[in-house]
Amino acid sequence: MSDDPQGVDGSPAPGEVPPPSGKTGIELAREALAQAKADAVKRGTVPGRSGRRQNGARGPRVREPGRGGDPQRFGTAIRDLLATRGWEQRAAVGGVFGNWPGIVGAELAEHTRPERFEDGELTVAADSTTWATQLRLLSSTLVRRLNEELGHGTVTRVKVVGPASGPRRTGAWRVR
Repeated sequence: MSDDPQGVDGSPAPGEVPPPSGKTGIELAREALAQAKADAVKRGTVPGRSGRRQNGARGPRVREPGRGGDPQRFGTAIRDLLATRGWEQRAAVGGVFGNWPGIVGAELAEHTRPERFEDGELTVAADSTTWATQLRLLSSTLVRRLNEELGHGTVTRVKVVGPASGPRRTGAWRVR
C-alpha cells in the first residue's frame, strides 16, 4: 500500500470524494500549468527560461541602481548601505556604546555606562556621585575623544547623571 492518497493514474483513493468538477487533482494541476504557460507566452517569456524572450532576442539589460554588478567586499557593501540609508551616525554611536571601555578606559567604564544619544548630547550614567563628579571633570576631554571616533561635531555635550536616590519627602526636615 502506498502513502500517496491518489492512485497512479490520478484517480481518487478509495473512500475519497472526487472534486465537484469531476476532475482529478492531476487534471486540475495540468490545467493550471497550461494556463500559466499560456500567460507567460502572452507576456513574451518562455516558461522555465528565467525571463528570456521567446524569440531569443535579448534587449539591453537594465539594472536597478545598487543591484547586481561585481561582488563587493563585505565591509564596503555595509558602508555603502549605511550611507544610502543615513545610518552612519547611529551605527557609529552604537559602536561607542559597544566599545565604551576602549574609549574611556577600563576603570572609568567599570563605574559608568552610556545610556542614550540624542541631538549631539550623550547621556552617561555613573554608579556613584563620586564617579559622576569625576566624569563631569573629564567631560570636555571625553567630547574631544568621542568626536575623534565619530567625526567632528557629532557630540556637542556629555550629560552625566548620578545614581537615583529615590523620591525625596516634601515638607519639614526630619531627624531620626
